[in-house]
Amino acid sequence: MAQVFPKSSNTLSKASIVVAGLVVAALGLATININRTTYVNTQSMPIDQVVQFTHTHHVGSLGIDCRFCHFSVEESSFAGIPPSKTCMGCHSVVWKDAPILEPVRESYRNDTSVEWTRVHDLPEFVYFNHSIHVNKGVGCESCHGRVDKMPLMMRENSLNMEWCLACHRAPEKFLRPKDKVFTMGWDPVKELGVSQEELGLKLKEENHVQSRTNCATCHR
Repeated sequence: MAQVFPKSSNTLSKASIVVAGLVVAALGLATININRTTYVNTQSMPIDQVVQFTHTHHVGSLGIDCRFCHFSVEESSFAGIPPSKTCMGCHSVVWKDAPILEPVRESYRNDTSVEWTRVHDLPEFVYFNHSIHVNKGVGCESCHGRVDKMPLMMRENSLNMEWCLACHRAPEKFLRPKDKVFTMGWDPVKELGVSQEELGLKLKEENHVQSRTNCATCHR
């Protein structure tokens, strides 16, 4: 009986199996790592807004406290977005006719909200509470970065689960005195003459901070 397939078919079939395995492995790695790319998590990418609000000016130059705008950060899971009347408290006098601020003036006149785009927007299956972190001594800077140096707001960190777990597993690396939570650029070595780890371990005990790594902590 004549041979149906040439001898090279054996080599090709073995090679195809190897190639298929490599393709599957590559797709698996791509799936695992795609959320680490800036294309997906938009880390370090300025976010376009209706009004290009600059934290560098308001926080860095004018020294406005985070809580002036994010009023519910100490009491609620949501930090709060300032209503237009908060903005107009200053801008009814300062830059009151600036074209760039017309969306704010319009929202104030019409009693509507400015359509801000959330920068730190977690998936719906993730629960995050600002108040518990703030009241345990986690500084705004730890998650949001040096906003006082950001002309346009962006994500300083990826917000991936591995990033969250790095803090939950070793919270002492990020804890600071509660009265310094809203202070940008606070340094325990310069201010207190102690290392972050030494101070963090002390604050972890004083504030009863636990290393919460149970899935139900965030996925409820």
